[in-house]
Amino acid sequence: MSTFSIRDLPKTNTFTQKLPPDPQYPTPASSHKEERSKLGPRLVREAAYTYVRPDGFEKSELVGVSATALKDLAIDPSTIESEDFKDTVAGRKIITLDNGTEPKDDAIYPWAQCYGGYQFGQWAGQLGDGRAISLFETTNPETKVRYELQLKGAGKTPYSRFADGRAVVRSSIREFVVSEALNALRIPTTRALSLTLAPQARVRRETMEPGAIVARFAQSWLRIGTFDLPRSRGDRDTIRKLADYAAEEVFGGWDKLPGKIDSNDTTPSTGVPKDELQGEAEHQQNRYTRLYREIVRRNAKMVAYWQAYAFTNGVLNTDNTSIMGLSIDFGPFAFLDNFDPNYTPNHDDHMLRYAYKNQPSIIWWNLVRLGESLGELIGSGDRCDEEEFVKEGVRKDWADELVKRAETLIEATGEEYKAVFMAEYKRLMSARLGLKQCKEGDFENLYSELLDTLEALELDFNHTFRKLSYISTDQIDSEEKRKEVAGTFFHHDGLGSLAGSEADARQRIANWLAAYRTRVLEDWADSPEEERFAAMRSVNPKFVPRSWVLDEIIERVEKKGEREVLGRVTKMALNPFEEKWDGDAEEEKRWCGDVPRYQRAMQCSCSS
Repeated sequence: MSTFSIRDLPKTNTFTQKLPPDPQYPTPASSHKEERSKLGPRLVREAAYTYVRPDGFEKSELVGVSATALKDLAIDPSTIESEDFKDTVAGRKIITLDNGTEPKDDAIYPWAQCYGGYQFGQWAGQLGDGRAISLFETTNPETKVRYELQLKGAGKTPYSRFADGRAVVRSSIREFVVSEALNALRIPTTRALSLTLAPQARVRRETMEPGAIVARFAQSWLRIGTFDLPRSRGDRDTIRKLADYAAEEVFGGWDKLPGKIDSNDTTPSTGVPKDELQGEAEHQQNRYTRLYREIVRRNAKMVAYWQAYAFTNGVLNTDNTSIMGLSIDFGPFAFLDNFDPNYTPNHDDHMLRYAYKNQPSIIWWNLVRLGESLGELIGSGDRCDEEEFVKEGVRKDWADELVKRAETLIEATGEEYKAVFMAEYKRLMSARLGLKQCKEGDFENLYSELLDTLEALELDFNHTFRKLSYISTDQIDSEEKRKEVAGTFFHHDGLGSLAGSEADARQRIANWLAAYRTRVLEDWADSPEEERFAAMRSVNPKFVPRSWVLDEIIERVEKKGEREVLGRVTKMALNPFEEKWDGDAEEEKRWCGDVPRYQRAMQCSCSS
């Protein structure tokens, strides 16, 4: 496989070439000539981005690089100690410009994206990349996947509002580790290439803290909020340009989007009951409807992964919801410890809007907002390319027809969302339980009963699945054995105060194990147990970056000056299904073990 230094990496700027720039700085040169201090907060209209150069830290230290990210970006690992690499990921150098030269109009020059969003259900107006600055796009020559590389924490942009455009160490460590951990778990996510610390910089949050920059990348950073903002301003032209860009450049072309749903189609690929699109609307699915459905389907699969692995985002605003269905913008996130559907890692979320159990419905709420932004295009049917509609909008004499069609299609897509989510969730949960397929009755008798048991007995979610991958059917072939094995799932310090008696707890788990054993034997009757164990351990992680572990890492890196510990936890995050990682054995055992009682279900703030 071909690899490159960061300087020689093939680079493009499709985003800035295809979409409208900030009218105040329409070219790279116009922004480059401006004093950096004047590139700060203001309202930006009829634009997808603003050209703005990073304002990196003068003194910094590269402390973390993801080996997996280097491979996916085709960056040569031997070049990460070069000044080019360190200066680029620290925001001190624009690698696409020769030193001292003025950028040309078509130059690959850094930019910040313009978007808005609904925050906790309320319209928040213009938001945008307040501390993220994209550097360039690069396409892996082997995989042909294009990524957009950006820096988080590299200074003010027009979208910083009242903030400083910086990031602090604690949140940067959390994002660096979890981005790569989610990817290793196969959960759709944005990624992290590197972590740079600026220990001498002082950034004000609740207190003064040292600064940091995460170099992160994604196939696209477009969000639902990217469409929210022009809709709020009645900017039809920008919405259409964004939609066309998403279909053609992000998803690879209109022909790559889902086909029309036929009323006679009952295949799993559509995920929609055949009576959902009866009538005229069925025949009026234009390409923008298909774009909407692609975005909906991707987000349905993403949130199914979250629920199956008990990942809780914490701040599911529309500006934090990716059109590609990627986990994005990590603030107060967490993996559940004890299974509690009402848990939220965000201590500011007093109404539990973004609690674990609400994530599928909140993602759909956000997708309805996107449907409203695309509603005119969706509802226009086969008139979407008529000159009058493109230039003038909807005539009054067919406005009602358009609205009805858009509402019908969005509602039908909602049914598709539910079906795709449930199909993916069942697939993932079946795999986690070591079953080859989901049979009738599994959802109620196995999935739901297991989750109810975990909640009632205050047991650990991810540990339960990993422990199951070591239990043979012979070990649970009698009531007595099942009751004995039940204790395997208890915390080391016993059951919680709300769990009831130990005898009742053992009986409840034993009952579930009996049903589970029956299903395992149905699917694996002619296969050796080791084959099932291997399959289960390939999808049930031994290590996930829990809040208490990340807090320890932050303390040791920021307060005690340790650096090697970050490399060790990163190796575990990149290889979560392994049995050991050849690091500090006692440390690995502790991080993979029982969560300390008083460090379960931790919460943190949005400030970062």
